[in-house]
Amino acid sequence: MDLQDIRRQIDAVDKELVSCLEKRMDLVSQVAAYKKASGKAVLDSKREELLLQRIAELTANNAYRSAVLATFTDILKHSREYQMKVLGEDADESLS
Repeated sequence: MDLQDIRRQIDAVDKELVSCLEKRMDLVSQVAAYKKASGKAVLDSKREELLLQRIAELTANNAYRSAVLATFTDILKHSREYQMKVLGEDADESLS
């Protein structure tokens, strides 16, 4: 397989990732609406800790685990920021 073939495969995976991330953000929007209606806080540290543990367990290749966890940590950060935007909160104030 040459570099162009590999890059085409990466492009196809990227397309799938974007679709999955958009679906995830649709669900994050629903979470934000629920939290707004119920007065719940955006940050749920315990939930995030459990989620990252589960992601680590799902990562089959140990060599990729730290990169996968870093990616999900970033996804969670951006999800929180989006929820705060929906709720009209300042990110710096809500997470301190």
